[in-house]
Amino acid sequence: MSQPPIPPSAEPDPVRPRSGGKSEILRPAQIFDPVARALDVIGDRWSLVLVRHLLSGPRGFQELRVRTGIAPRVLSSRLRQLRANDFIETEPQGSRSIYRVTEKGRSLEPIISAIARWWVHEGISVLDVDADRFSETSALSVLEVLPYLLREDRARSARVVFEIRLSGDGGGVWTVEIHDGRCEVRSGFAEGADVRYTASTRDWCAVALGVLDAKEAVKSGRLHKEGGPQAMDEFFHQIARPGRKKPAGPEGEAP
Repeated sequence: MSQPPIPPSAEPDPVRPRSGGKSEILRPAQIFDPVARALDVIGDRWSLVLVRHLLSGPRGFQELRVRTGIAPRVLSSRLRQLRANDFIETEPQGSRSIYRVTEKGRSLEPIISAIARWWVHEGISVLDVDADRFSETSALSVLEVLPYLLREDRARSARVVFEIRLSGDGGGVWTVEIHDGRCEVRSGFAEGADVRYTASTRDWCAVALGVLDAKEAVKSGRLHKEGGPQAMDEFFHQIARPGRKKPAGPEGEAP
């Protein structure tokens, strides 16, 4: 049986009467709102970003600067606050200290993952994000977020290993392994890779983000693929919308 509606006078209201008959609006901190109270602690611009970078391993101050682009003074302030709230801790490494997440900090991982996936699935269209703005992004930044771009429905029963060899600024070699609906990215050559990609960092980032079509990149020689029929764009979301203009080639021509 359905419950009778709550009379308007009985509905909870963050307004309480004063003795003079006027209503007093409560301050935000006086209202029990778990979302608002959580954001009081982790809702600034950089806290979750820093925790996300530390989830994959301890890092030093300068490495965090390079990975995030945060100004030194702001970075120092956020790291102090995260330490004060017991989300991260420091440990000595030679003549310097490095930062690592605590168990409390690791508890934020599902929130970080959910935010990243929301941006991939909804935020890009809601905010009308132009993927071309990331054409000069670092390959490392794209590689490290591949787990958030994973198409879980397609990866659920898959087991495939990709090796990514990139030249140019920020180049290197990485292994991307998909197994049982999860994605793991690590630096270094892949043992028994199913597919090997070779490209410049700029071209690979364009392909990975969907700004440059993978087949066009292979046809034009900007992306070399060896091995089996599996393709990375089969397993990962690409943030560029269909029909968006492709970046120019090395000499300025379209691919």
